[in-house]
Amino acid sequence: MTPQSEDFSAWYNELVVQAKLVDRGPVRGTMVIRPYGYRVWELLQADLDRRIKDAGHDNACFPMFIPESYLRREAEHVEGFSPELAVVTVAGGKELEEPLVVRPTSETVIGEYMAKWIESHRDLPLLLNQWANVVRWEMRPRMFLRTTEFLWQEGHTAHIDEDDAMRETLWALDAYAGVARELAAMPVVHGEKTPGERFAGAVRTYTIEGMMRDGRALQAGTSHYLGTNFAKAFEIQYQDEDGRLQLAHTTSWGMSTRMIGGVIMTHGDDKGLVLPPRLAPHQVVIVPIGRKEQGEQAAAEARKLGAAIKAMGIRVHVDDKRPNLTPGYKFNEWEMRGVPVRIELGMRDVENGVATLARRLPTVEGQGKEQIPLEKVPELLPGILADFQSFLLARAEAFREDNTAETDSWDAFAGQVSGGWAKAFHCGRAECEDEIKADTAATPRVIPAEAPEESGVCVKCGRPSAYGKRVIFGKSY
Repeated sequence: MTPQSEDFSAWYNELVVQAKLVDRGPVRGTMVIRPYGYRVWELLQADLDRRIKDAGHDNACFPMFIPESYLRREAEHVEGFSPELAVVTVAGGKELEEPLVVRPTSETVIGEYMAKWIESHRDLPLLLNQWANVVRWEMRPRMFLRTTEFLWQEGHTAHIDEDDAMRETLWALDAYAGVARELAAMPVVHGEKTPGERFAGAVRTYTIEGMMRDGRALQAGTSHYLGTNFAKAFEIQYQDEDGRLQLAHTTSWGMSTRMIGGVIMTHGDDKGLVLPPRLAPHQVVIVPIGRKEQGEQAAAEARKLGAAIKAMGIRVHVDDKRPNLTPGYKFNEWEMRGVPVRIELGMRDVENGVATLARRLPTVEGQGKEQIPLEKVPELLPGILADFQSFLLARAEAFREDNTAETDSWDAFAGQVSGGWAKAFHCGRAECEDEIKADTAATPRVIPAEAPEESGVCVKCGRPSAYGKRVIFGKSY
C-alpha cells in the first residue's frame, strides 16, 4: 500500500478494499459493505442499540420515500439538504403527482407521525430510534466517510420543554462519546458546534470530534436540539395539565458507518488496519503450521485450542481451510486486516507445550512475538486483549495531544492547522469562519465542553471572543 506519509488519502482508499471491508458499488458513490466490514458495524450497532434501549427508547421503522412537501414545511431544513437530495419523479411507468425524496434524514416524516401520536403531556417524552439507510448525493465520495448511501441510526424524540429536550440531547452525545472511547478506542472531544456549523433547522448542535493520523478531524456523531422548529412546521402539540395546547420540543441524533472510517484512520499504519479488540470481527486468529500430515495434525490442535478460546467468549478464527497458502502469507494478510492477536501453532510447539503469540502492535517497546504455555493461552487472552484496547486509546490520545496547540497569532494558527488542531479564540461571525476556511481550509470543529473559561480576541479578525473559551479548529473529513 501507499505509505501514509506519502499520500494518506491513497493509503486509505487502497486499504479499505485490500482489507476486504468494502467494494465499490455499481452506482458512483455507493459501497458494498463486505462481511468483514459489516461485522465491525454489527458490533458497534449492538453496543449502541443496547445503550439506546437501556435509556428507554423504542426502535421503529419509517418509510425511505418522503413526500417533497414534507421537507418544504421546514424551510431551513430543506435548504440545508437541497444539494444532496435524490428525488424520484417517475414510478410504475408514470410521472408522480408529487415528487418523492429518498430519505436523507427523517425529521420531517417522523415529525408528521409524532403529531398524530402525541395528544397529552402523558404521551411525553416520546423516545424513538431507527436503524436505517439514508441517501445524500455526494460529489466527492470516499468509502465509509462520504458515500451516497450509508447506514446509521437516527434518534428522534419529543419532550414537554427545553430542559427535558436538552437532557436528551446531551445524553445522546455522552452515549456517542462512550461508544467512541470504549469500543473504537477513539478519544473524542465533545461539545457544541458554532452557529455556522449547525445542523439545518437545529437550535443547537453538539458533536464528538476525533483526530485522525493525518491530523484532520472527523465528526463521528452529532446530537441536535431542534427547539420547536419542527413542532411548529408539523403541529407537534400536546395538551398540558391545564388543558392548554403547547408545542413539543424535539431532538434528533445520529451515528453512522462513518465511525468505521474513523477506526481505520485513528489506528491504521503502513502495514494496514489496526482494529481495537472490541470491534474486531476476529479478536484472535490461529494459524496452523506444517505440511501434509503434520499440517493436518497442527490444524486439529489449532481447532482444539480455538474451541477453548471461544469458550472464554473471545471471537476466534482458525485459518485451516487454505493449505495452498504459506504461513508467512497468512501472517501478513491477518496483520494487514488488523487482527489484534495472532497465534502460530505447529506440532513442535504442541510437543513443547507452547504457542507463539504475536500482537498487531507491541504494547510494550521491544515486545514482539512471545511463546506462552499452551494450556494458559485461553485464560491469558482476555487480559492481553484488554491491555491492547487500552493501549490503542492511550496511543491515540497521545497523538492528539502532540498535534494540538493553543495559538494566538494568525501565522501560528495557519501553520498549526496544516497538520493538526489549533485551539484559538473566535468572534463567532459566520463571515469570519468563511474567511478562515478560504485561507486555510480549516473550520471550527467544536467548542469543547470541558475547556476552561478564557477570554481573548479572535485569531483572525481581532474582535472579542464570542464563546468565553477557545474553539478547536482543524481540517476535516
